[in-house]
Amino acid sequence: MMIRGAIVLALLLLARAASAGCGTGEDPCALPGGTYHLMLPDDSGPHPAVVVLHGYGGSGAATLTNAGMVRTLLARGYAVIAPDGQKMAGRAGRRWDFHPDRTATRDEAGFILSVADDAAARFALRRDDMLLAGFSVGGSMVSYLACQNPDAFSAYAPIGGSFWQPEPALCAGPVRLLHTHGWTDQVVPLEGRAIGPDFRQGDVFQSLHTWRKTNGCSRMQPDAFATDEAFHLRRWTDCAPGGRLDFALHFGGHSIPAGWSGLALDWFEALP
Repeated sequence: MMIRGAIVLALLLLARAASAGCGTGEDPCALPGGTYHLMLPDDSGPHPAVVVLHGYGGSGAATLTNAGMVRTLLARGYAVIAPDGQKMAGRAGRRWDFHPDRTATRDEAGFILSVADDAAARFALRRDDMLLAGFSVGGSMVSYLACQNPDAFSAYAPIGGSFWQPEPALCAGPVRLLHTHGWTDQVVPLEGRAIGPDFRQGDVFQSLHTWRKTNGCSRMQPDAFATDEAFHLRRWTDCAPGGRLDFALHFGGHSIPAGWSGLALDWFEALP
């Protein structure tokens, strides 16, 4: 714990203070719908940004303790924005009302958009140059927001989380999306699993079918492949304007894998 704390402290020292008393550490930026945390690169902006949604039981502050991810994003000139989900009754941690067919206690999409808008205005970030990413249930939140409001962010990058059953047959419009998943993930298996009698994680491959159809991709199979020591990538690039789909498979389990931040930024910066 002391080593981890030292790493986080070093990151905080490397990152420019967000503003007096807002955004970093235990003092988040507050909006009518909730709160968010943020770290900025040390150079002057305006900066692009990556908005990262935490998983079930996580928090925005905890997201910023992922030292490897945050360090890479900051070093490449990106602000890191970490919104807080809603508090869970009777236990620590936070959650997202991500599923559009279940009762929600907060307009999550509206809140996430307000975070992006507020951070852009408050810290001189480039609102039209933001990637929305999320892990686990945060990845599901990213997927549903992209499906319902494809123009809300420049691109989307869910990790270890996608649609739940029944998966949507079609989304509102083409998106640019990079889905990353672990080959040995048993928390959110590639094939999905039952959480309750009427609540089941979806099949990632069925979700990819939805994205191909939504994006107007010319064929079912990928038109490009790439492999390195960390990822196997399948790419659908021959799609309708505004549509791009990439699937990155790593051999780990339910995690944000080492190297993801570099992969995601390389992908994001190469988009038209």
